[in-house]
Amino acid sequence: MICLDTSYLIRGLVAASSEAEELLAWYRSGEDLVTPMPAWYEFLCGPVTAAQTSTLRAFLKEIIPFDQSQATEAARLFNAVNRRRGLRVDAMIAGTATVAGARLATNNRVDFLNFAPHGLQLA
Repeated sequence: MICLDTSYLIRGLVAASSEAEELLAWYRSGEDLVTPMPAWYEFLCGPVTAAQTSTLRAFLKEIIPFDQSQATEAARLFNAVNRRRGLRVDAMIAGTATVAGARLATNNRVDFLNFAPHGLQLA
């Protein structure tokens, strides 16, 4: 399972981008593609069109809700990286991917690498 960060959702819509090519390859290989609710929210803040939203949604098996288990894991990750304020939403995304047992696809590797020693797997 591949969990898509906001950056992958956005760049996945750009024809011939490496992200679009990877998304297609993962999809064609039967890999389950999911995204956390916080990443989907950021994506919807756009600007995106209804057609772009529908196209991307068709690739996703699930938009994973952000509930108690994801919140608990996100808080654990946030605290593990010394409560760096700029990582708050990233911790929510990382926590959701970790609870799902998914690898996170992101272009924001610098920030998400902070969570790797604490259980996040990157694609």
